Amino acid sequence: MSDLGLTTSVDVHRFDQLSRRIPTEVMFGTSTWNYPGWQGLVYHKDYGSKGAATRMLEEYAAFPLFRTVGIDSSYYAPPTEEVLRGYAEYLPSGFPCVSKVWSQITIHTFTKAQDPARAGKVNPDFLNPDLFVDEIYQPYQRHFPENTGPFVFEFQTLAKSSGIDADVFATRLDEFFSALPRDGQYAVELRNEEFLTPMYFAVLREHSVAHVFNSWTRMPPIGHQLDLPNSITGAFIVARALLRPGRTYDEAVDAFSPYDRIREPNPKLRRDLVRLVETAKRTRIPAYLLVNNRAEGSAPLTIAAIAEMIVPDS
Repeated sequence: MSDLGLTTSVDVHRFDQLSRRIPTEVMFGTSTWNYPGWQGLVYHKDYGSKGAATRMLEEYAAFPLFRTVGIDSSYYAPPTEEVLRGYAEYLPSGFPCVSKVWSQITIHTFTKAQDPARAGKVNPDFLNPDLFVDEIYQPYQRHFPENTGPFVFEFQTLAKSSGIDADVFATRLDEFFSALPRDGQYAVELRNEEFLTPMYFAVLREHSVAHVFNSWTRMPPIGHQLDLPNSITGAFIVARALLRPGRTYDEAVDAFSPYDRIREPNPKLRRDLVRLVETAKRTRIPAYLLVNNRAEGSAPLTIAAIAEMIVPDS
């Protein structure tokens, strides 16, 4: 499949064919799902406005290349009981969701953009295990048990002024995950390259927590992270292909919106994700591979291009 053909006019039967190339251990999906630019590609119904995002999940889950989905809105506030039940209503039982954890647990020091009233103040709930269990883990267990996949703890860049260096961060993670329920699936996503230390990976491995292989502005490419010793730390793999390293979120929005076609193919990113597919297949552990529209211009079509690169079983 050439990139010139990667538009909403792609034959839907081709997606069915490509889905057969993806190993059973591998679950591709996208970072959230409510994009008008996917009309005619993923979505074919008219959803109007009321409850559209929740109802779209039914069609999303039926798209041949999707086996998971990223819930990103949960970073800004824990989903309510009503929201979780709505998701469960429209998703097939067993269709796993990768949920970002409420930022109240992962922000160390508030910025003006995050909370003007508390800008510069240390967050008292940073890595608070009780808050996570009460506000996130237990509600998911009660209202969304059949669709709960990994929880992703996304940490924004921690400045040196925070007093948290690589060793302190790893120690805090060790204390935090020691206090969480053992049957949950957890993953850590970093924004500090210098935190990718042997101690960090050892702590995650101790608690069977996955390192999130992320493609992001100021992080090394996914392939570089994968090459680090013992970077597969959990009983599953998580990756989030967000941005080309060096590019900001705003730059990607301006370049790629409305996300209806591939605007800028990234062969290296695709090869790195194929390596994760091969790793999951070789190790026989599940892999949740999430692709963002801002990676190349259209997440579903990026996934289609990656699927075409996978060598099927003979």
